[in-house]
Amino acid sequence: MSWTEQLDARSCVLLRLGDRRFALAADQVSELVAPSRMFRFAHRTPEIDGVILRRGRVVPVCDVAEKLIGKRLTSRRYYLISKRRQEGTTDWVALPVSGDCELIQADLTLAGPSDSPHVAAWLSHAGEVIEVLNLGALTPGMEPMEGGAGRAPLPEAHA
Repeated sequence: MSWTEQLDARSCVLLRLGDRRFALAADQVSELVAPSRMFRFAHRTPEIDGVILRRGRVVPVCDVAEKLIGKRLTSRRYYLISKRRQEGTTDWVALPVSGDCELIQADLTLAGPSDSPHVAAWLSHAGEVIEVLNLGALTPGMEPMEGGAGRAPLPEAHA
């Protein structure tokens, strides 16, 4: 049973994007780090701002604030390094957050069919109803490269 199918008390990390708070299941969070140097490069994925280097990994930085609150973050206090599970793989993704994060225990309510795809569940904390995020719906997925099976095409051999 996945974490979104459980309705019991779960550990969640609250994060702030602008004036709103959102949550991630704690088992999806790897660490919270101070902003470090972000490397930008030419690419065709508008959801990725750049990459940071963390623990020997290249971690894409995805500012999901525009999708969630309608504007990009102007200040970044931390990067929340999260594990995104998609199609049998686990990737790290860095989410910029604009305020403090908090670890809480809360009862989750599953998202309904009328909720946005980025909502995995709902929780109530301190009189506020908070969306528990589905990172797979917010961050870019792994797209297979040309040539099939995720591999680059082989060069043609010429005699």
